[in-house]
Amino acid sequence: MGKRILIVDDATFIRMIVKSILVPRGFEIAGEAANGVEAVRKYFELKPDLVTMDITMNEKDGLQAAREILAVDKNARIIMVTALGQERILIDSFKVGIKDFVVKPFKPERLLTAVEKALA
Repeated sequence: MGKRILIVDDATFIRMIVKSILVPRGFEIAGEAANGVEAVRKYFELKPDLVTMDITMNEKDGLQAAREILAVDKNARIIMVTALGQERILIDSFKVGIKDFVVKPFKPERLLTAVEKALA
């Protein structure tokens, strides 16, 4: 069984793209969330090996959700998925403890590299 991944993004098509890249490579999708509130709840419910986390979402953004998860589980593996122009937020993300980031639109190889690096 492959490593289990929680995909968090408010855009359904981005979640589908991430799934279409990871599943053929042997990763299992533990679940999906459309905002930071769902992400935190599902992280502790599903206990995934890794989270791909969008930054800009309603209700709670990805950085807030990552902070909450890492405050309870300092070993959580989270990759931020961001649009261009959010470099300041990424700096804050690394201070919180995220493992890597991927900039949208991303190439499949870049996402796979980030996932494999974070899981190593």
